[in-house]
Amino acid sequence: MALSRRGHRTELNIWPGWVDGLSSLIIVVIFVLMVFVIAQAFLQQRLMGSEKSLAELSQRVIDLNRMLGQERDTSAALRVQAATATAQLSDLTAARDKATESAAASEAEVQALSQQIADLTTELQKLNEALGAANAKADEQSTTIIALTQKLNAALTDKVNELARYRSEFFGKLRAVLGNRSDIRVVGDRFVFQSEVLFPTASATLQESGKEQLAKLAQTLLDISKTFPPGINWVLRVDGHTDKRPIHTPEFPNNWALSTARAEAVVQFLIDKGVPASRLAAGGFAEYQPVDSGTDEESLSHNRRIELKFDQR
Repeated sequence: MALSRRGHRTELNIWPGWVDGLSSLIIVVIFVLMVFVIAQAFLQQRLMGSEKSLAELSQRVIDLNRMLGQERDTSAALRVQAATATAQLSDLTAARDKATESAAASEAEVQALSQQIADLTTELQKLNEALGAANAKADEQSTTIIALTQKLNAALTDKVNELARYRSEFFGKLRAVLGNRSDIRVVGDRFVFQSEVLFPTASATLQESGKEQLAKLAQTLLDISKTFPPGINWVLRVDGHTDKRPIHTPEFPNNWALSTARAEAVVQFLIDKGVPASRLAAGGFAEYQPVDSGTDEESLSHNRRIELKFDQR
C-alpha cells in the first residue's frame, strides 16, 4: 500500500493487494473443480464394473436354473421307471409264489421267473442309484443358486444405497439453494414444501414466489442428474397433501382433486423447466396421510404440503 500526495489530496493505492487475493481465489476454485472431475470419473468407472458383474451373476443364475430343471426332469423320469419296475417285480413275485404253490407248475417255469425277478431287482437297484446321484446333483445346484441369489441381492442393495447417496446430495444442495426456511424442510427421505409457499388458498395455480422456488429446484435437479450413472433408473415423485377441512368448489369437488391438481401443477412446471417427463410422477393423497394430528391452525398448515421423494423404478 502506498500513499501519494498530489497538491493537497492524499490517495490510497490498494490495487496490488486486490489482484493477489483474486488470483489466489481463482487457483483454489480451479483445484476444487479438478478434484471433483477426477472423483466423478473414478466413480463412473467403478459403477460400470458393478453393472457388468451384476449382469454376469444374473446370467449364471438363469443358466443354473435351467440345468436344475433338466436334472429334475431326469429325476422324475427315473422315478417313473423305478415305479414301473417295482410294480413288475411285485407282479412277478406274486406269479412265482403262485407257481411254487401249484403242484402242476414246472421247475423250469419257476427258474425262469426267478431269473426275471433277479434281473428286475438288479435294474431297480441301478435305477435307485441313478436317482440318488441325480438328487445329489440337484441339491448341489440348489446350493449354488442360493449363493448366487445372495450375491445378486447384495448387488441390488448396493444400487439402492447408491440412489440414497445421490438423494442426500440433491437434498443438501437444494437446501443450500433455497435457504434455511421453516416452511421448506427435509423430513427423512422427503423434501417438503408447505402448500402456502407454492399455492394460494384453495387453488392449484402456482404463485410467482412458488415458481421462483421451483425454478431453483429444477435447476438443482438438472445439475445433479448429470452426475447420475446410467444404471440408476431414478424418478422424482411429487405428492400433494391437504388438511382435513373439506373443499367443494366447481373446480375442486373434494380434497382428492385439489391435492392431485397441485402435484400435477408442480410436475408440469418442472417439465417446462427442462426436467424429463419420464423422470417425474405425480400423486394426490388428500387428507389421508397427515403428519400432524392436531386440530389447531398450525397443525393443519403442516398437513397442507407438497412432498418430493427420489425413488427407483
